[in-house]
Amino acid sequence: MNQHKNYALPIFMMILLFGMISFVTNLAAPMGVVVKSQFQASNFLGMLGNFANFLAYAFMGIPAGKLLEKVGYKKTALLAILIGFVGVGIQYLSGVAESFFVYLLGAFVAGFSMCMLNVVVNPMLNTLGGGGKKGNQLIQVGATFNSFMGTSVPLLVGMLVGEVTKNTAIKDVNPVMFTAMGIFALVGLVLYFVTIPEPHIVDKDKVVEKSKHSAWSFRHFVLGAIAIGIYVGVEVGVPGTMFFFLADANAGGLDAATAGTVVATYWLLMLVGRFIGASIGGKVSSKSMLIIASGLGMILALLAIVLPIATTVSIPVFQSSAEGIAFGFANVPINAMFLVLIGLCTSVMWGGIFNLAVEGLGRFTASASGIFMTMVVGGGILPLVQNAIADSTGYMVSYWVPFLGLAYLLYYALVGSKNVNQDIPVD
Repeated sequence: MNQHKNYALPIFMMILLFGMISFVTNLAAPMGVVVKSQFQASNFLGMLGNFANFLAYAFMGIPAGKLLEKVGYKKTALLAILIGFVGVGIQYLSGVAESFFVYLLGAFVAGFSMCMLNVVVNPMLNTLGGGGKKGNQLIQVGATFNSFMGTSVPLLVGMLVGEVTKNTAIKDVNPVMFTAMGIFALVGLVLYFVTIPEPHIVDKDKVVEKSKHSAWSFRHFVLGAIAIGIYVGVEVGVPGTMFFFLADANAGGLDAATAGTVVATYWLLMLVGRFIGASIGGKVSSKSMLIIASGLGMILALLAIVLPIATTVSIPVFQSSAEGIAFGFANVPINAMFLVLIGLCTSVMWGGIFNLAVEGLGRFTASASGIFMTMVVGGGILPLVQNAIADSTGYMVSYWVPFLGLAYLLYYALVGSKNVNQDIPVD
C-alpha cells in the first residue's frame, strides 16, 4: 500500500506523458491545414511536419533504448521532457517568425522527445505498478488517456481555427502550444523531485555473452518490423489526409472546425476499438484479431476510394466551435464515413503486430523493441507518399496507399508471422 501511495504522483505524471505522446504527434495533421493556409503550401508540404516528427524515430529509436539502460527512467524521461518543451517552443516561434523551415525544425525536435517518451513510459508505468496485472492495468489506463488526448487535438485546433480556414496562421493555435509546454514543464518539475525505482539500468561490470544471431535473424520479426512501419503510416495517413480533403474547398468543402470534429471521431473510434480489443484480447488471438482488422480495413478503404464524393451522409461527431464542444451531426462525403470507421480497425493493430513479431525471440526481445521504435518512421514516410499522390491525382486515389498497406498487414497475419527460425537458440 505504501509503495502505491508513494508512487501515485509519478504514476499520474507518466499517464499525462502517455497522453502527451499522442497530443504532440497528432498535432502534426491539423497543423498541416494551418501551414497550408499560411504558406500556400501543397498537401505534400503540409504533411512535411508529420514527416519531420516521425523521421526523428529513425535516428532515436535504438539510442533511446540504450540511454534508458545507461541512465535509467528518471533521467531519460527528464531529458525527453526538456526536448519536448523545446520542440513545441520552436513550433510556437515559427508562428512568430512566420517561417515554414522553423516549424519543420520544431516538429523534428519534438519527434525526438516523442520517441524517447515511447521508450520510457510503457516500462516505467509497469514498474511503478509493481509489474503483473497492476502494471498492465496502468499501461491500459495510459493507453486510454493517450487515445483521449489524440481525439482532443483536432477538436481543439478546429475550435481555435473556426471557419476562417483560408486566413489561418500558426499563431492562431498558440493556446494548444502553450498547453503542451505547460504540461511538459509541470511533469518535469514533479519528476525531478521524486524518487522512482530503476530496475533496467545495466550493470557496467556484468558480462553478457554475445550471440552470432540477433532479432534480424528471424524472418517473422523482419516482416513484422516492416509491418509496424506500414501500420503507423496507415494509422496516421488515413485521418491526416482526410483532414486535408475535408478542409479543401474544392474537395470536401467543410470548414476547419467541422473537419476537425470528423477527424477527431476517427481517433475516438480508436479509443472505442482499444476498449473492445482489451475486453476480447484474452479470448481472441493476435493473429485472428489482425486478420479481421486488416481485412475489414481494406474493405472500408476500397469503399472510400470507389464511391462518389458527391454522395453525402450525416454522421455523429463531437462538434467544436468558438462556444465550446458538444455532440451533434455533420454532413460529410460518404467517403469520409468509411475512412472514419477505419479507426476501429487500426486501434488493435499495434499490439497484434508486436506480439506476433516478438513471439519466440526470447533474449532478443529487448533489442527488437528498439528496432520497432525505429520503424515508427513509417508514420512519416507513407503519409508523405500518400499526399504527393493526392497532389497529382486526387485525394481518394491516394487512399490506394493505405489500402495496399492494409493488404500487407493481412499477408503478415496470414503468412508472414509464422516463426520459421525455431532452430535459433534464444535462451
